[in-house]
Amino acid sequence: MTPSRLALLALLWFTGVYLRVPVLVAPALAPQIGGELGLAAAGVGALTTLPVLMLGLGALPGAWLIGRLGARRALVMAVALMALASAARGLAPPAALLFAATAVMGFGIAVMQPALPAIVARWCPGFTALAVAVYMNGMLLGEFLGAGLTLPLIMPLTGNDWRLTLLVWSLPALLIAVLLTRPSDRAPDAEPGTPGSILGGDRRMWSFGLILGAASTLFFGTNAYMADLLGARGEADRLATTLFWFNLSQGAASLVMVPMAPRLVARREPVLITGVMAVTGGLAFLWLDGNAALVAAVLLGSATAIQLILMVAAAPHVVAPGDTGTFSAGMFAVGYGMAFAVPLAGGLLAELFQRPQLPIWPMLAYGLLVLPLIARMDFHRHAD
Repeated sequence: MTPSRLALLALLWFTGVYLRVPVLVAPALAPQIGGELGLAAAGVGALTTLPVLMLGLGALPGAWLIGRLGARRALVMAVALMALASAARGLAPPAALLFAATAVMGFGIAVMQPALPAIVARWCPGFTALAVAVYMNGMLLGEFLGAGLTLPLIMPLTGNDWRLTLLVWSLPALLIAVLLTRPSDRAPDAEPGTPGSILGGDRRMWSFGLILGAASTLFFGTNAYMADLLGARGEADRLATTLFWFNLSQGAASLVMVPMAPRLVARREPVLITGVMAVTGGLAFLWLDGNAALVAAVLLGSATAIQLILMVAAAPHVVAPGDTGTFSAGMFAVGYGMAFAVPLAGGLLAELFQRPQLPIWPMLAYGLLVLPLIARMDFHRHAD
């Protein structure tokens, strides 16, 4: 592999890290932020769920920006916006500024997500699957870095100052934005599209989005309700360990996918197998306890990571390079919309019936329902 290709893959990896680090820093800092600003439980939770909602709501405007500005310029703008808004969270109070900055940060990430597949389609001809696997590995390890290293590593360096910690995590992304300006967009940009034309275009976009949504729903939903599930069966003391291995399993699985992606992407069978693994892992985690439940959580985390990579990496294979941004945007809009709505519905059911196990059932049902959809998936490019 040439040095220029390695440098490009490294840049994509670091960009991928910032798809999740700013989001997953919030749970680690939530006690300090909530205590200082007097936020209730719902407000503290919104620091994590609001960006997830924006990932869905911002995807379609992001597609319009990609078409209007070009994939590279849209990505540079989105990375800079994400970095500045993430750092601006530290300017609160007032709490309204905290949530406004969080929403803007989420919008920046929402634009980054479809811009990256479009960039890969332009900059990485002949190794798109490898490039997607690399930046997705950065994204999934970013989840672990933000959630796992903030308290033990970054906070001691900043004197336990949550505002300074946000700056330390956020501002390096501005360097990434500068570096992204250097490669050139050699391929023509996509034509600008409206939200209606994006959602009404290739019907496979809906199928891709629903399948991606099933993986994201199980991951984000299990993270959100793990404390309640473990507490209900008297295993609250296992929360930190289970969260650690559950999130680390995603990064480990994505690392395994880097060399394997070129052989697995745009094939129906790997997506179907990981879908079955994810549902199996979710069911086992629900019914088992102790170390067996931990193994089930690792299976669930690994399967959802691989399925997510397979779906995102397939987009440049099924549409022309100029259409990758809009196709991916529609896919992310559907997928992350479901990843927000389904766990929320499960949480409402749990509150209504006072059953801590209920939140995971709608997520598992959703995972089962998409399996026939995967079995009929068409991964062939219809037209360039």
